[in-house]
Amino acid sequence: MAAFPVPGSRRRIRRTHVIAAGCAMALCTTVAAPAAADGGTVTTKPTIVLIHGAFADASSWNGVVERLERRGYTVIAPANPLRGLYNDSTYIASVLDSIKGPIVLVGHSYGGALISSAAAGNPRVKSLVYVAAQMPDVGESGMSLAARFPSELGTATKSVPYRAGGGVGGTDLYIKPDRLHQVFAADLPESTARVLAATQRPAATTAFSEKAKVAAWKHIPSWFLVAKQDKAINPDQERFEAKRAGSHTVEIDSSHVAMIAHPEAVTDLVLQAATAADSVRPALPATGSTHDARAETALTGIVAASLIAGAGAVLLGRRLRRPAP
Repeated sequence: MAAFPVPGSRRRIRRTHVIAAGCAMALCTTVAAPAAADGGTVTTKPTIVLIHGAFADASSWNGVVERLERRGYTVIAPANPLRGLYNDSTYIASVLDSIKGPIVLVGHSYGGALISSAAAGNPRVKSLVYVAAQMPDVGESGMSLAARFPSELGTATKSVPYRAGGGVGGTDLYIKPDRLHQVFAADLPESTARVLAATQRPAATTAFSEKAKVAAWKHIPSWFLVAKQDKAINPDQERFEAKRAGSHTVEIDSSHVAMIAHPEAVTDLVLQAATAADSVRPALPATGSTHDARAETALTGIVAASLIAGAGAVLLGRRLRRPAP
């Protein structure tokens, strides 16, 4: 004859089912939450932004871009307008605003003055890299620094008036073609220097006369490459700037265009700055365990869901234990 459970046994069975359901709910939450946390891709490598200087264009970074991309970095080398420190730094700041995630900002020559201004107030810029560059303090200009540390560039340029819309005009500076090889690119073949002379982009005089209003290198870690054979910016100026800023500094035997003549050395320095920027937000371990903010949020959700599910099971079990009226 079949046995039927007594009422007390039935209540115990139902209580067991409820508790099991609560545990299953907590387990499902625990299993599902990491999947949600891993749903998005976390990119830890910073975007590297390369700013060229006067008399050059973005193609001057080609050798560095190729090497950085082979290392898995996203690289942007925007066109520098070369119209003046205030105008150009505002433009570069707008380029930075379009980039998500951490940034390493690199400037060559006059581009160094731009990154010092454009990075100010941008918390995503983690490192600044100066390559044979201007690095003015507040109140300084390219001209005032050059007056303290003269170079051959002062006698190697020619002035050409230009006209713009609305009757506005100004003065552009070019390097004299017959002086460019010696002053700008002495360690490149003469044939390459002739191409650089023919394709050079002039800089308005305001690029060198306008005084810096901010100096981001006072608040952002910096790296500096001193070109010991530079005749466009005095190497002593570069050393002075780097020491004043407390920059991580290397010196190489190079002309002013170190990124063209020695792209490997420039890339190595940029990678040092990029590695330092990486450490601000560490990569996820290969085992798949997470230690970033998203993972901590997911873990908090798991614990909370488990507690709620368990508490619900206990309360329901207590109600079932009450004797029937």
